[in-house]
Amino acid sequence: MISRRDFLTAAAATAILTGSGGGRLARLAAQQSLTERDILAFEPLGNVTLVHLTDIHAQLVPIHFREPSINIGVGSAKGRVPHITGAAFRKQFGIADKSAEAFALTYDDFASLAANYGRMGGLDRIAAVVKAIRAERGNNMLLLDGGDTWSGSWTTLQTKGQDMVDVMAALKPDAMTGHWEFTLGDARVKELTDKLGFPFLAQNVRDSEFEDRVFPAQQMFERGGVKVAVIGQAFPFTPIANPRWMMPKWTFGIREADLQKEVDDARAAGAGLVVLLSHNGFDVDVKVAEVVKGIDVILSGHTHDAVPQPTLIGKTIIVATGSNGKFVSRLDLDVRDGGLKGYRYRLIPVFADAIKPDAETSAIIERHRAPFAKDLGRVLGKTDTVLYRRGNFNGTFDNVICDAILKQRDAEIALSPGIRWGTSVLPGQDITFEDVTNATALTYPACYRMAMNGKRLKEVLEDVADNIFNPDPFYQQGGDMVRTGGLGYTIDVSKPIGQRISGMTLLGSGKTIEAEKDYVVAGWASINQGTEGPPIWDVVAKHIEDAKVVAPREADAVKVLGT
Repeated sequence: MISRRDFLTAAAATAILTGSGGGRLARLAAQQSLTERDILAFEPLGNVTLVHLTDIHAQLVPIHFREPSINIGVGSAKGRVPHITGAAFRKQFGIADKSAEAFALTYDDFASLAANYGRMGGLDRIAAVVKAIRAERGNNMLLLDGGDTWSGSWTTLQTKGQDMVDVMAALKPDAMTGHWEFTLGDARVKELTDKLGFPFLAQNVRDSEFEDRVFPAQQMFERGGVKVAVIGQAFPFTPIANPRWMMPKWTFGIREADLQKEVDDARAAGAGLVVLLSHNGFDVDVKVAEVVKGIDVILSGHTHDAVPQPTLIGKTIIVATGSNGKFVSRLDLDVRDGGLKGYRYRLIPVFADAIKPDAETSAIIERHRAPFAKDLGRVLGKTDTVLYRRGNFNGTFDNVICDAILKQRDAEIALSPGIRWGTSVLPGQDITFEDVTNATALTYPACYRMAMNGKRLKEVLEDVADNIFNPDPFYQQGGDMVRTGGLGYTIDVSKPIGQRISGMTLLGSGKTIEAEKDYVVAGWASINQGTEGPPIWDVVAKHIEDAKVVAPREADAVKVLGT
């Protein structure tokens, strides 16, 4: 097997070869001459190529998506990749300010840089990238989809995932796993996965009565003369983070002991390379790499982290490909003589204006979007600021959603889920119905209104905070902090559960939230079956139409300690 020293040498070479800092790509972009050839430039290595997509969230066409300004790590992850942002991120990876990579990977100057570099993603551009790599590498390539593919847009909600299934089929994936896919309901998931034409892998999903596997755990492929085992890992906490009633007979979990057995079985069957196609989230995958032996590569998803160099944990390479179709990962591997001898990596930014769309895929996209074109393009109003979602606490789009809930549902306090998907809108742009549904289109959208006392409110905040800031990654259930409207509080992320939240106040009056007093609370995405209320997209659309122009401020209602 390759030594740790050799791995570190290869990693250093990767940083040079990929130009992930102020290299050729950054220089060309700064000169406004970014081309498809430059974006795809890669010096091939070895005999196996892994191409990874994840967390596309049903974005068929190019989008803007602003990366987070705050991404807090706790415990051993504090201050480590991917929990650095902005200037610190650029310094870590040698990325030039205002370059194409600065725009793609960090949040600073987002609006002005977007004017220079345009939108990113679009599955017809991704298809062009994938087909170019396949043309070069032939049968040495595997295309692997990390999930969160069939949820996150109006068209995929209306077609129950069929639009994404049909478009992705044009890319010819070899395997996928999932998370938000399960919110289509167990019957629909089985209907789609049975007809995919490639395996939906999930070693950790079992029948709750007999513990039988619901999906295959792994698939063996032969690439470049090497047996490659791909093991699927669906999001472990799906029935907790999402409605249990949508998949009542399935159980999930990390199941690290079972995963170790899958790795061992793969090796016994002659696998020269073991790949975990994961939707655990980055920090969970780091711990998996520490406790499960024999995994060569983890293709990480769920937490939307885009990292321009692989992370090495022992001898396990972890790749993080970002979200919303902004990036495609290419990992070339030299596998021979019984082990992995080297690798070369590129996080390929999908700059939509520089990549010629694949015509076949464009036609499928157009066919699926055409029936909904009138709804998607309906203008609701304008924004005077960047509307963005991603970050540990409220983004400006979250503030619009919370303002809408407060006003349209006549509530004192608004709660909105800390989901990571939702595209961005630039200052001065029209806000369309598609923009709203990109942030709200899920299968349990009812905007409820209820009485909740201060004690229960604190319990809700404490519970969500522990899902994110528990120092043990195996207790982190993903997502970001629940977004709040009308409510301010202090959070100390270094404290244990039950002691993180303090100083809860009503923003309008400044009054302290009282434990035994009831407040009118409205929110959406309740995991309880039978929740009643108008769909959240109608609530937000009506608010924007009434306001005509929105100009939400950056979040300032939450004071963060312990970082």
